[in-house]
Amino acid sequence: MRCILFFLLLCIIFSCDHKPQETPIYRPLADSVFWREKSDNVTAAKPAPKVLCALEIKLMDMGLVDVRSLDSMIRVDLRYSSTNNFFGADVYGNLEDAYLQPDVAEKLISAQELLHKSHSGYNLYIYDAARPMFVQQIMWDTVKIPIKEKTKYLSNPKKGSLHNYGAAVDITICDSLGKPLDMGTDFDYFGELAYPSKEQIMLRNGSLTNEQIANRILLRSVMSGAGFFNIQTEWWHFNSCNRYEAELKYKRIE
Repeated sequence: MRCILFFLLLCIIFSCDHKPQETPIYRPLADSVFWREKSDNVTAAKPAPKVLCALEIKLMDMGLVDVRSLDSMIRVDLRYSSTNNFFGADVYGNLEDAYLQPDVAEKLISAQELLHKSHSGYNLYIYDAARPMFVQQIMWDTVKIPIKEKTKYLSNPKKGSLHNYGAAVDITICDSLGKPLDMGTDFDYFGELAYPSKEQIMLRNGSLTNEQIANRILLRSVMSGAGFFNIQTEWWHFNSCNRYEAELKYKRIE
């Protein structure tokens, strides 16, 4: 009997002292030291490579350069890559960057540097640069005005434009927020209000303000200081050389 009582007593003591096995706690992998070390070593994903359109490849094959590859602060808004232009059609397709002959692009960089010296927050703002002949033809055919007037704004495709050699640029200046300065007219305005040669007349009759003319003078100053020259019917158009020099130095972009 004593043996039985002793055995029962041992069972009671053992059952009181024995703790149930704890369920293991598993931390999420993200909280572990191993995961943190792995995360620290993960490099950021590289941006997707730029997709080149057919026209861009053609320009590059001809040796022209993307202006913004030389100075990314220069703004580009190719009007003929949208419908926001005088003939309301996108003729450049997916082209978004401005291309010029290498020496012409270097001149433009010099103009940008001159601009920064006098107005550090301003940047050049490109509307058009190298232009293929087929686009020149579309423009010529679209503008329905007398030829005498048409040639004030457009080069006859039979002769070509300096744009067709990558030796001219349509350009303005923008402020630190990227807003183009007020030049008195929009780009591709057909009329005397856009004429540099008529500015003083327009100032006297109130069509242009002192600020608008000062903005044009600033643009001409930095562009001429870099070796460009303007034409007398478009405040935005600047040539790097004359047509004869362009024909000798460059191939026409067909």
